[in-house]
Amino acid sequence: MRIALGLQYDGSSYAGWQVQPNQLTLQGELERAIAAFIGESPDRHAPIQTITAGRTDAGVHALGQVVHFDTHVDREMFSWVRGVNSYLPKSIVLNWASEVPEDFSARFSAIERTYIYALHAGPCSSPMVSGRAGYVMLPPNTWFDIDAMRVAATYLIGEHDFSSFRSSECQSKTPIKTLYSIEIISSEPWLYFRIRGNAFLHHMVRNLVGTFLMIGRGKRRSEWMAEVLAAKNRQMAAPTFMPDGLYLAKIAYPEEFAIPGPWLKNSWFPDGVIGD
Repeated sequence: MRIALGLQYDGSSYAGWQVQPNQLTLQGELERAIAAFIGESPDRHAPIQTITAGRTDAGVHALGQVVHFDTHVDREMFSWVRGVNSYLPKSIVLNWASEVPEDFSARFSAIERTYIYALHAGPCSSPMVSGRAGYVMLPPNTWFDIDAMRVAATYLIGEHDFSSFRSSECQSKTPIKTLYSIEIISSEPWLYFRIRGNAFLHHMVRNLVGTFLMIGRGKRRSEWMAEVLAAKNRQMAAPTFMPDGLYLAKIAYPEEFAIPGPWLKNSWFPDGVIGD
């Protein structure tokens, strides 16, 4: 049978999602936990292999990651949740499990994804959110130009070639993606970016955030975003911003698969940031 799982995790201590030699990874920890729960060695010839909706980078977190895997083991769905969680570190939590059709793919069946970037700004950083939020130093009694960033966001909505915001290591077959919405939520000393699209390029959200912050700090005008987008040149955009505040928040699927939504109330985000 094919099983889908919903995960939350703090990615601070991991070298990203994907298994890498001699590295602590989220995929590696999950697959070891599943193998331990069903009583199979993770070193056997055909180990458990999970397919994920989004291969998050080192230091990136998730509120609503979705994965699937195939197994001959038949257990109650809540037994998967309780059992696998007993073998996972506290930084990774399985929220739900669901049997899905064989044609379901956590990656290829997804129709849209939502990322949230959480930013803390002010004269000094906070150790209470270290590793879980980005940070920008601002002098006392100053704040970002929120209106300018919101104007800049309008240039990105729709289908575009996002090569200017694409990592050189990106493996996507095409730089053409569609952004459905970008919301910028200001609540000093916090700033949140909520970006929803059909798919994203490697480092795309972090490169967008870095570019937004150049505009928000008055170093560039709003129209610069349109110029960067049109250039299709990574050198035109701002440097890649830190991973600390990036969260894979939601993955949406066709209703026919009946995939549960993420347990968003388990997060520390205030009401109104994550959305419905």
